[in-house]
Amino acid sequence: MKLNTSYWNRIFLFGAGVFIGTAFCMKWMERDFLIKGEKFSILGLELFYTREKMISIISGLDNHTRTILRYHLYFDFAFMAGVYPGIAALCMMARKKPALLLLKKLLTIVACLQLLAWACDIIENCYLLSWIQKPVIGNDLGLFHFIVGAKWVIVLCGIFLSLLSLLGIKKNK
Repeated sequence: MKLNTSYWNRIFLFGAGVFIGTAFCMKWMERDFLIKGEKFSILGLELFYTREKMISIISGLDNHTRTILRYHLYFDFAFMAGVYPGIAALCMMARKKPALLLLKKLLTIVACLQLLAWACDIIENCYLLSWIQKPVIGNDLGLFHFIVGAKWVIVLCGIFLSLLSLLGIKKNK
């Protein structure tokens, strides 16, 4: 499938718009992420908190914070509709720059892998929503962290490879 640059530019701009709008809403909600007077973060829940801390946070949520956290995760589904197509479009736009065929293919693969990252993010949110509903984490935390880690690796590879290609490699004429 060969699509021109203006197509990818439009997808990127759409994704950037959705990203900015939903990120603003989610950031605004994060000020209410309090448990017993202490702040917690989505990134902490995704990557950094221990099982014990996650259980403590999730089981200690009051109704207001539980509702805000759920809204945040629902907004995250909309955020995903902007960020993953946007990164894929960035990869496809960056394909035009390098002369190396290997780098062009790598950018195409990383663009396609954004679908996998999107799926990982959906699974991540489903885990968090189910744990909020019933605060029993069980033995799924290792799989959860693997899925979240895979998502972040794919996303960061897409962003960094694209930006490096767009900023650093001139096309041979």
